[in-house]
Amino acid sequence: MATQENPVGEPTTRGEGLSGLKVMVIDDSKTIRRTAEILLKKEGCEVVTATDGFEALAKIAEHRPDIIFVDIMMPRLDGYQTCALIKRNRMFRDTPVIMLSSKDGLFDRAKGRIVGSEQYLTKPFTKEELLGAIRRQVQAGDK
Repeated sequence: MATQENPVGEPTTRGEGLSGLKVMVIDDSKTIRRTAEILLKKEGCEVVTATDGFEALAKIAEHRPDIIFVDIMMPRLDGYQTCALIKRNRMFRDTPVIMLSSKDGLFDRAKGRIVGSEQYLTKPFTKEELLGAIRRQVQAGDK
């Protein structure tokens, strides 16, 4: 079971489901953002979306997501840069970041690890892949 603090600062316990988990999806594709949002809300997650890294950085500070999905190929600030900035911030360095990409190359995966991402998901992803990635991070956080 994962423990997190509610807005009052008291610990709350989250069961096996993903209910109450705050997930951010950063992607310049409206289709990807909307698909992820629908799938995650059905599982009880609170979802915050952003179209690029610049928009995401402000929203991360405001919403404090539990897990962040970030597309690699975005205008202005790409996913690698966005992930690196998140991981450099001491308040968010422990927030799991999962890279999203339509490319499934070893180089892309390695570069994602270098900037601090915990996982790499290839688009288009299935519901099971999306939820499995989240569950792995929740379980890793319980250890």
